[in-house]
Amino acid sequence: MKLNYIFPSLLLTAIGFGATSCEQYLEEELVSGVSAATYYPTVAGFEDAVKATYSFMKPFYGVERGFTMTVFGTDTYTNGADGSYKGFNAYDGRLNGADAFVRDTWRDLYRGVNQANAVINRSQTLEELSEEDKTNRLAEVRFLRGMYYFDLVRMYGDVHLSLEETQGIEVEANRTPQSEIYAQAIVPDLEFAIANLPPSQAEYGRATKPAAEMLLAKVLLRRSYTNFAESGDAARAETLFTNVIENYDFRLLDDYADLWNIDNEQNSEVVFAVQNNKGQVDEGLDGNGNRGHLYFLFEYDVQAGMLRDTENGRPWKRFKPTDYTMSLWDRSVDTRYDKSFKHVWYANNEATIPTWTAADAAAGYGTEGQPKFAVGDTAVFIPGPGMDAYWTPERQAAAPYLVFTSDEYTERNFPTLKKWVDPTRPNRQHEPGQRDMILMRLGDAYLLRAEARLKQGDTEGAAEDINVIRVRGAVEGMEEAVMITAADVTLDFLLDERGRELVGEGHRWFDLTRTNTLVERVREHNPIGGPNIQDHHVLRPIPQDQIDRTQGGYPQNPGYLN
Repeated sequence: MKLNYIFPSLLLTAIGFGATSCEQYLEEELVSGVSAATYYPTVAGFEDAVKATYSFMKPFYGVERGFTMTVFGTDTYTNGADGSYKGFNAYDGRLNGADAFVRDTWRDLYRGVNQANAVINRSQTLEELSEEDKTNRLAEVRFLRGMYYFDLVRMYGDVHLSLEETQGIEVEANRTPQSEIYAQAIVPDLEFAIANLPPSQAEYGRATKPAAEMLLAKVLLRRSYTNFAESGDAARAETLFTNVIENYDFRLLDDYADLWNIDNEQNSEVVFAVQNNKGQVDEGLDGNGNRGHLYFLFEYDVQAGMLRDTENGRPWKRFKPTDYTMSLWDRSVDTRYDKSFKHVWYANNEATIPTWTAADAAAGYGTEGQPKFAVGDTAVFIPGPGMDAYWTPERQAAAPYLVFTSDEYTERNFPTLKKWVDPTRPNRQHEPGQRDMILMRLGDAYLLRAEARLKQGDTEGAAEDINVIRVRGAVEGMEEAVMITAADVTLDFLLDERGRELVGEGHRWFDLTRTNTLVERVREHNPIGGPNIQDHHVLRPIPQDQIDRTQGGYPQNPGYLN
C-alpha cells in the first residue's frame, strides 16, 4: 500500500483523509476550515498530521531541485544543453544565497522540521489513542525530523536548531554548530525511532526500524569524517548496516535491471522510498511526482526518423555524464552500464526517415532514394563506452541508422540514463512520473558498510561487501573475474564502485562531501566546475532571505557573499 501525502501550509492548516479500500490506497479528501489547534489533538487530526510530515520530502527527492543539488556539479555529471541553475555545476557567482533552489530547500526542510515539532507538541494532549500507537507514530515523525536536520547540516553546515513548534512570526534565529545538531537532534531522534518503530508497516512507505537504522548508520558514517567525530562512529555504523543487511527480509535482486522495472518497485531491495501514486501524479493532485525521467535524456526527438513520445520520454537535457562516468564500467565483465543506460531508439516518425544518397549508393551502402529504415527499426544507436574502436567512420557511414560515438557527444547528444524513464505517463508532455524515489536500498547498504569497514582498516571485510555487489552485476560466467581483494580496496576504488552501482540516484554530492573528496574530484573530472570549485563549496550558501529577515542578520557561510 502506497502512502499518499498531504501538503499543509506554514500555518499548519489541517487536511483530512477519507479512508477507502479502492486499490488499497489512502484517498485524500480536503477538510477546510479546521484549525491545527482543534484538529491535531484528535485521533484523525493526529494521524493526518503525521502523514503531512512526510510531504516535505517530495519537493526535493525525485524532482529537478534534488537532482540538481545531488547529481549535478560532481565528478559524474556536468552541463547538458538546457535548464537554469548551471551555477551548481560551474561553481561560479550564480551559486549564491539568492538562488531559488538554495532558498526553497532551506524553507521546505524547516517546514518539515516545524511540522514534526507541531505533531510532537500537539500529541501531548491526545488521550484517545493508545500510548503504543501514539509512540509508534511519534517515532515516524522523529525519524523524519532527524532526516530533515541531517539534510540541513550536510548541505548548509551550522544552522538554526529548534525542537519546539514555531507559531506565528519569528525574527530571531540561532546558528548552532553541526556537532550540537547531531548530538541534540539527529542522533536522539533516530535512536528513538529505532527503539519504537516496527520492522515493517502495514502501509508501504511509512518509516520502519530498518530504515531508521540505515539512516542513523549514514549519519554516524558521515560524522566519522568530521572534526567532531565520536569514537566508535564507524564501528557503530557498521553494526547498524549489518542489522539492515542480515536481520530483516531485504534481499538483493538477482538481476540489477529489475531495480528499474517500473512494475517491480516495491521489491525486496528497497529499505525506504518516497512514494508516488500514479493516479495522483496523472491527475495533477500531486504536482511533484518523480521527474527524473526528464533530466538525463539526450535530444533524441530531433533525430531523423524520431519524434517525441511517451516511451522515450521528454528530453530536458539537464545533465550530461562526464568522461569519467563513461570510464567506470568494464562491459566485458560488468552488466551495470548496459542496464543503466539506453542504447537504441526505434523509428517512430515515417515523415523524417532519411534516404540513401547517390554517394551512399556509390559506396555500396544502399540503393539511392530508398529509405534507410522503416518505422520500428533502429533509428539511433549510442554504443557507449568501449565500443568506439568498432564504430569506425566507415562503419558509421554504412549503418542505416545514426550512431553517436564518444567523440560526437555534445551537451545535446550524450548517453542517456534510463533508470527513471517512465513510459506510463498519460502523454508525452506530462512532467510528474509515478516512480518511487528510492532513498535507501540494500545495494547501497553493502557499499556503505564497506566504507565503514575501510574506515576501521578492515579492507578484507570491505572487499567482501564490494564483491557482493560486483558479483550481482557481473556478466554471466564472469563472477570470479569481477571480484577484488583486500589490497584493491581504497576510498577512490569505493567511490568508483558507488558510481557504477548508484549513478544518477541522488547520492553523489553527499558521497563526495562526506568523504571530503568533492573539490579534488570535481577538479579532476568535471570540465565546467573544475576550474572554479573552491574549498567552501562543500557547503551551500545560506539563503539571502533568511539573512535579511533575521533580526540582527544571520551569518553567511564562509566564501559566499551576501
